[in-house]
Amino acid sequence: MGRVAVVTGASRGIGAASALVLAEQGFRVVVNYRSSAGEADKVVAAATTAGGEAIAIRADVTNPDDVAAMVDETNNKWGGVDVLVHNALIPYDVTSFADLSWEQLGGKLDRELRAAFLITKAVVPEMISHNYGRLVYLSTGLSRRPREGMITLGTAKAALDQFVRYVALELAPHGITANLVAPATVGETKVTGQLTTEQVRHLGATNPMGRLVRPDEVAKTVAFLASEEAGFTTGHYLPVNGGLSMD
Repeated sequence: MGRVAVVTGASRGIGAASALVLAEQGFRVVVNYRSSAGEADKVVAAATTAGGEAIAIRADVTNPDDVAAMVDETNNKWGGVDVLVHNALIPYDVTSFADLSWEQLGGKLDRELRAAFLITKAVVPEMISHNYGRLVYLSTGLSRRPREGMITLGTAKAALDQFVRYVALELAPHGITANLVAPATVGETKVTGQLTTEQVRHLGATNPMGRLVRPDEVAKTVAFLASEEAGFTTGHYLPVNGGLSMD
């Protein structure tokens, strides 16, 4: 049977695309959602139609009891988690520094790292026991290249980036990799939904490829890092941005 992947925030956007690509590649996929049950069920149905195996599990990834229950249910059904794709979007405010409050910045930092910490802590012990695991976290180019109004998201994702590097360093001897996927602005997601039509148009027009990134393009990079072929790739930050930045 295929390896087991938990994808957080998988009811839409990048998470849904990642769940579908992984299911198509033979993974048994947990489609995590917090409130969008109907959309999560559609992702499960699409994965099943594509020949994969998937289930939807509700959990707020900032809640330790929810996270523990989701991982326990996965372990009971499929015997453990081999791959974690942490994609769940933690809400944030679009604001200038001048108008920023500590509650906005500190709250986003706390929730972003709390979610990553809780879900990682929940799946790693079983991975260590099997001497195998793939941890993939969704970041953003904004963690390295600031854009007006995005201080809360960019700062929180920068903290996530460093957290993942430390996790990668510590878990490497156990056959567990940890990597970051950092797309440019992705079309048809909650992030673009917070932008004006003119902002979205401008972002697409200024990309060397002349458009925004598609969710399925991000998902294919996620799927590579989730694969056995990526076993010697760890601690890395992989941009998916059409050449917008070239580090």
